[in-house]
Amino acid sequence: MLTQEKLQFLERKANDIRVSVIEMLIEAGSGHTAGPLGMADIFTAMYFHILKHDADNPDWEDRDRLVLSNGHICPVLYATLAHAAYFSLQELRTLRKLGTRLQGHPHRTSLPGIETTSGPLGSGLSQAVGMAIALRIDAKPNQVYCFTSDGEHDAGNTWEAIMLAGKLRIANLTNIIDRNNIQIDGITEDIMPLEPLREKYEAFNWHVLEINGHNFHEIINACEEARAIYERPVCIIAHTIPGKGIPEIEFDYRWHGNPPGKGPEDKIPKQEQGKRFLAELRTLGGVITSEHE
Repeated sequence: MLTQEKLQFLERKANDIRVSVIEMLIEAGSGHTAGPLGMADIFTAMYFHILKHDADNPDWEDRDRLVLSNGHICPVLYATLAHAAYFSLQELRTLRKLGTRLQGHPHRTSLPGIETTSGPLGSGLSQAVGMAIALRIDAKPNQVYCFTSDGEHDAGNTWEAIMLAGKLRIANLTNIIDRNNIQIDGITEDIMPLEPLREKYEAFNWHVLEINGHNFHEIINACEEARAIYERPVCIIAHTIPGKGIPEIEFDYRWHGNPPGKGPEDKIPKQEQGKRFLAELRTLGGVITSEHE
């Protein structure tokens, strides 16, 4: 059950993870800002309430699988894994540096807890479908969760996976779409319209849920409902705010691929962006220990 105490814990943990994401990006001087901040609540709910996993035994046979298809938001995956004790928080400062285990896109054999290597958008759902089929063949109860971006639905490979999963009624698969309505060049509906997204998934025999991706009750309830659906795959369309937690950059597609210090200056000068972002993330009580505060 999601008690008030647990809800407060999740809210504070998500804020701490956002702080870690900004610290990592400042240190690296490169990377994506908007998507990681927008998905922090969902990652927090997954690793601290929903997923069956074991940081002390990352290859535990009975674990659930989480496939990150849109690998460019990996700072939030790395930060969450570190906060869940898969590796030290100090290692987060090595993001995108030469020889690091925290590469610009996740690499499966580099870090504990990384299920797949990602890079080219559109391949993750196919990987997740393969995992889910294999687990079903082995009569395993493990769930497979795939995180996808809305923008990568421009890629044909994504729709091939959607069609196959619907045909085979792969019920141990849940696809969570980060529906933040932006991609690197602008608004998704301007670049390649996706709507009606829900109806498209339903046409391919998926059970579809829509949630507020920042409401822990809705996130957790949707994943519980997904586990109860046994005759078809589930798609959770999570409506999220890109840049969540920092009002000056929320909904601004220009922050899709820019780190603090290299983003647009119409609201905050570049030299002030990192410090301002960290200061604003104090709202939910995140502990800021960075030299950049």
